[in-house]
Amino acid sequence: MNYLIVDDDNTFCSVLTRVLERQGHRVQSANNGPQAFSLCEDSHDIERVILDLKLDNESGLSILTSIKDILPHAEVLILTGYSSISTAVEAIKLGAVNYLCKPASANEIVLAFTSSESNINEVPVPTAPTSVNRLEWEHIQKVLNDNQGNISATARSLGMHRRTLQRKLQKKPIKQ
Repeated sequence: MNYLIVDDDNTFCSVLTRVLERQGHRVQSANNGPQAFSLCEDSHDIERVILDLKLDNESGLSILTSIKDILPHAEVLILTGYSSISTAVEAIKLGAVNYLCKPASANEIVLAFTSSESNINEVPVPTAPTSVNRLEWEHIQKVLNDNQGNISATARSLGMHRRTLQRKLQKKPIKQ
């Protein structure tokens, strides 16, 4: 398989590249959208793309759309440390084959490309309801996505100060 990794974390890119290359795959990496587009245009044999949802100043969702325009046959996996239901749904609507939360091992990433609806019974269903803090996090992510990542517009929509919203976004997402 030919992989493209798009992530702004250089350490993560190099580690994942080494692991995938040891498994016999060809791997290229990019740190931002323009680098990824250049690699996609130069190498039309890319079959799988591992795309971070939140790059420095870019949204992985907009990069996903452009990559699917350049390489419509490529499978794209969204990998993020800032997961939410709204971004997962939007990623799948835009053509991603799967959506994983960081940290994820290389084996989990490769498996995410090969998992299909036949494996749906293997997904555990949570027994406890979602916490209020998690629901708040997901709501903020949805409103942020609706405002195309604009912090000020999102803060106005939520009725909170922009700095308060920025502090909430800098925190790690609540698991449950």
